[in-house]
Amino acid sequence: MAQQAVYTLILATLIIAAAALGLSRVILHLRAVTKSLDALEGGVQVIVAKTATVPSVVKSVNASLKPVRDFAETI
Repeated sequence: MAQQAVYTLILATLIIAAAALGLSRVILHLRAVTKSLDALEGGVQVIVAKTATVPSVVKSVNASLKPVRDFAETI
């Protein structure tokens, strides 16, 4: 009976060690992905800034085109 307990403990130790190895590899891959995403986030912020929506500029454009609109209404 003692021999079976030793085999069971050895087998359980091997299974736990394999699971720990797999989880540590997953952790390492997730860290690499996190670094890549952190680097990518800066680039995305630049794209967001350069492709901002138009409404912030519309008022100044409308003010610049007011003389043209006034002339067009007289025609």
